[in-house]
Amino acid sequence: MVEKGLRWFGHVERRPLDFVVRRVDHMEDCHITRGRGKPRKTIRETVKKDFEINKLDRNMVYDKTLWDNLIHVANPT
Repeated sequence: MVEKGLRWFGHVERRPLDFVVRRVDHMEDCHITRGRGKPRKTIRETVKKDFEINKLDRNMVYDKTLWDNLIHVANPT
């Protein structure tokens, strides 16, 4: 799941800034009233944690072959 999330992040990050997904990503977080209990983890939090664990940098995304090699997890079967 980590590989798929980072692959999606790389795909979105390489898109032009005027693309819909990029504009939504750069919007400020809305103040939403949530219910009781633990809030759900956001995609942004998950990607940030994956970056820290795998020692990745946001600028690595722009070299697609490097990015694919860095995030690739060997097939366990």
